[in-house]
Amino acid sequence: MDLVPLSRVRALLAPDPGTGTEPGAGPLLARLLSAAELVASRTPGGAPDPSGIAGRLAAKEAVFKLLGSVGKPVPWQGIEVLRGPGGRPGVRLSGRAAELARTAGIGPIDVSISHDAGFAIAVAAATATASVPDRPVSDRPVPDRPVPLDQ
Repeated sequence: MDLVPLSRVRALLAPDPGTGTEPGAGPLLARLLSAAELVASRTPGGAPDPSGIAGRLAAKEAVFKLLGSVGKPVPWQGIEVLRGPGGRPGVRLSGRAAELARTAGIGPIDVSISHDAGFAIAVAAATATASVPDRPVSDRPVPDRPVPLDQ
């Protein structure tokens, strides 16, 4: 699961006064989204769609978390979130992201994306395709009682 504020996306879309780039043409956004995702993240009028972009970024982060590759760079271009049948979001993995999924024994990935009140949220889920050796999830011990949220 991941949450992305639309304000973060709007900052990515703002023109750079030093270079005179158009909104949505920033190099960072082109590193985070594939060419197909950039096309799919436009309104019918052709303008960048901040909520669509935020949803895709949240979905990519949720998928990366599912791959269990903590402490490694996110393979942004290897995780594509595109429209599937009926407009439902679909995930396509390639390169290092596909390799991480194979190593983790993860099968097809489904995502759900929602937008509300200035945020986009996404959840990713997958089925296991093969057993993988036990690996530590965290160095922190699992508490035997609930931990208060302020700790």
